[in-house]
Amino acid sequence: MKRMLGAAIILSAAVVSTSHAQDRAALQRQNQSSDELERRDQPVTDEDLRILTRASEILASPKVWNRRDTRECHPTDTTWSLFCALEKASREVLREYRHREVALQEVRFAIEDVTDGREFEHRLRDYNNLPSTDFADVKRVLTIATHRVRIRLMGRHD
Repeated sequence: MKRMLGAAIILSAAVVSTSHAQDRAALQRQNQSSDELERRDQPVTDEDLRILTRASEILASPKVWNRRDTRECHPTDTTWSLFCALEKASREVLREYRHREVALQEVRFAIEDVTDGREFEHRLRDYNNLPSTDFADVKRVLTIATHRVRIRLMGRHD
């Protein structure tokens, strides 16, 4: 019984420690300037990978993709734009939406890369709504962002 209690305390401390580290990272991002948030070398977390994976699962087929993004997302939606899929995934993984979370930034960077640096007022919305963007394009930027986060996480764990 003591061994089980000890293991539970250790596990609980690890969860709290991880949670505090994630909270600190989120707070640091909130206090960063726009220039800092646009850096492509932001530290990634396992949660960033989970957000991207979940967003890709949400956008499982063209039938659930909303190509007319208004940046208004509702829990009762049955179709999702790229922005709303990322917002929904963020809420599921983090229990809140963080607009400048690294996962979302990586998708923004992927959009910049596939559009050769095209300027958008709102990268996620405007890329989603481009007449030339199709479902495969949306999945492609999610795949690029996921790959980049996965590679950086592998480097962090080595």
